This record gives sequence, C-alpha cells and structure tokens, in this order.
Amino acid sequence: MTNGMAAPAVATSGLVKTYRQGSVEVRALDGIDLELGAGEFTVLAGPSGSGKTTLLNLIGALARPTSGRVLIAGQDLGTMSAAELARLRREQIGFVFQAYNLLPVLSALENAELVLELQGVTRGECRRRAEAMLRSVGLGQLFGRRPSELSGGQQQRVAVARAIAAARTLVLADEPTANLDSKSAESLLDVMVELNREHALTFLFSSHDPRVVARARRVIHLEDGRIVSDERARP
Repeated sequence: MTNGMAAPAVATSGLVKTYRQGSVEVRALDGIDLELGAGEFTVLAGPSGSGKTTLLNLIGALARPTSGRVLIAGQDLGTMSAAELARLRREQIGFVFQAYNLLPVLSALENAELVLELQGVTRGECRRRAEAMLRSVGLGQLFGRRPSELSGGQQQRVAVARAIAAARTLVLADEPTANLDSKSAESLLDVMVELNREHALTFLFSSHDPRVVARARRVIHLEDGRIVSDERARP
C-alpha cells in the first residue's frame, strides 16, 4: 500500500534478461517497464522470439532477471529466497501452460485439487472449490475422467480450472489456445473472460493468436525484447 492505494498486481522496472549461446550474448528482454492493475485482462503480443514467454517466466518467478525488478502485489521478487518464491508461486499465481501439464494418473477433479492441497487447504474445501471451478469451465459432468479421456480443449479447461481455483492474485497463460481448434479456443476464451469478471483476478497472456488479442482489454506488443506499443481497448 502506498498513499492509501493498493500496489499494482504486477510491476517491473528496467527488466533485463540475457542468455549465452556459445560466445554470443542474447538479450531476450531489454529494459521492460510495466505495470498491471488488479483485474486487468492483458495480452503480450509479438512474433516468436520477441520475449513474451521470457517475460511471463520472470513475472511468474520461474526464472530470475539479469537485472531490474519484478514486484507482485508489492512484493519484490529479488529480495525473496527460493522457498519464499516457491510459496508465492503456489499461493498467489495460477499458471496455464500450452502443454496443459496435467498428471495423467489423476482425474480432472484431482488435477484441479492438486495445488489447493499443496496450499494446505482442507480436504472438503479443496473438493468444493475444485468442483465449482470445473463446473464454471463446463466440465461438471467429467470430474472422474483422466486426461487421456479428455479432448485437448477439455484438458486445457482443466488447467484453467486448476489455475483459477488456486490463484489469489494473478493468472499467467502462455499461448493457451495454441493447441486448440477454433471452436475450443473461442469457448475457452469465453470462460476466461467470464472468470476474470467474476473473480477480479489479473490475467496476463502471451499469444500471437488474433482471437486472444481481440478479447484483451490491453495489448502490449513486444519486439526484440522491448515494448513497442501498449494499447488499451476503449470502454
């Protein structure tokens, strides 16, 4: 809190990430300054290699920057230990990956409950929240099915339900529609827009899918690791 105002859901300052490829230094991000308010529905757009996924990984505390700062709800990730970062990821951030990352031996319901269990939520509350989220993404009749018994679109909906059930601050989605057909992608986006409105969670996507970009209320374009435009939809 500053001057009575809530901290932004996400803030980055001077964010730089470099990698070495042999003797060559690659600058994946080159000085990113960004602020997302609570409840925003934002897409990071840009071509492959523009830095979208790298930026998501740094915001999600999955990697550390070469320089610069990342703050989640006012918490400076650079000052946190590995254990504290793990707790932040577990308790504040929901992740939706392109590859779904569901455990094949668990049912849809058990996959949706998993992070809640890691958070220490009671068994009954785990079940209640996971069931509610699966119903909200249209999977109320498929609690007992394992990933191999679900379509790609249904598996991605389970991943979304898991992320929403567990997240308290932020949902990060890396190319969430990349493996979906047009109908499944549009349906998933409908669900995510509605969940964003209902739960006031901040959503940040990386995508070059025009269907995702069209739904965003804010589109941040990256090229060569830099923000080249930041556009907000008209109310």
